[in-house]
Amino acid sequence: MAGKNPWGGSGGSGDDGTSGEDGQGGGGESGGPRNPWLPGGGEPGKRRSASIEDIFKSRGPEGPRRAGGGGGPGGPGFRFPERPDGKSWVPVILGGVALVWLGVTSFHFIQPGEQAVVTWLGGKYSGTLDSGMKLTAPWPIQLVEKENVTQVRLEEVPGTKTEKLILTGDQNLVDLSYLIRWNISDLTLYKYQLNDPRNALLEIGEAAMRAAVARQDLDSVLTGAGRAEIEQDVRMAMQARLDAYRSGISVQGIEINKVDPPSRVEEAFKDVSSAQQDADANLNRARAIAQQVLARAQGDASEFNDIYEEYKLAPEVTRRRLYYETMEQILSKTDKTIVESGNVTPYLPLPELKRRAQATPQAPAQAQGQ
Repeated sequence: MAGKNPWGGSGGSGDDGTSGEDGQGGGGESGGPRNPWLPGGGEPGKRRSASIEDIFKSRGPEGPRRAGGGGGPGGPGFRFPERPDGKSWVPVILGGVALVWLGVTSFHFIQPGEQAVVTWLGGKYSGTLDSGMKLTAPWPIQLVEKENVTQVRLEEVPGTKTEKLILTGDQNLVDLSYLIRWNISDLTLYKYQLNDPRNALLEIGEAAMRAAVARQDLDSVLTGAGRAEIEQDVRMAMQARLDAYRSGISVQGIEINKVDPPSRVEEAFKDVSSAQQDADANLNRARAIAQQVLARAQGDASEFNDIYEEYKLAPEVTRRRLYYETMEQILSKTDKTIVESGNVTPYLPLPELKRRAQATPQAPAQAQGQ
């Protein structure tokens, strides 16, 4: 039974499976299907075998080549728009980008109070710039690092919720925290002299504080009597050591925030502090009384000197007046009996009778009570 040829019309095939006259299985003149491997799908009525060259000619590197051969945007046929004179815009665009890059990376506005360090390719030091508009080589040829050299920076030692115990001169421990105020005095030295300037500042500050506290006793540190001296000593010692290291740092001041006893013996220190306050209060009270007594004695001495000056002017009158005043003070506090000379009056104990008269009204009251 003859089968239908899939490549051509209704021509049969022999028993050996060969097809048509030329063995290509084409549609021939019967108008059957065209060969899909031929460029353009083949021409009707004409058959030939598809070569490998024809297959690759009909397919581009990205797939089957479309008729017309044109490419989309960005494709093989894409081109930038041209200027009116026919030249490309690419050089103009690249030149504009280069100008913007030069302007942004070459001009630097340094704020008042700031300085900048310039380095070649981020490594070798080139110079230091002061405030104002400055020009350097563009990035990355020269790099510019700005720093505020007038800003006073604060370092709290130790950090929050941290205990720092320092030994005093009388072998006691105190929990002390302080504040360091500093700024940059030389930006070049600050950047390149020390590996870690801030850490060096903290280490030098701690050493100076421990040395200063060790020269004071516990009472002067706790009561605040020696704090001003400690702060001054620490600042001077820190500045001397930082200058010796050529650190480029200036210490503006030291401020002691807190001086407390260690937490484990805080209650005992409170008792001692309370007793010390009571002792100070009693001492102040004794000094006030001593001043009053001294003032009274000085007043009495001044009065005696005045009387003596008057006595020297009229010794007899002054002597008699002093005698009368003295006898008046003595006799006013004693019982007296006056006896006239010549006719002696019998003794009449008037003071005793007066005392009895004052005590008599109390007797009936006591009788009624019984």
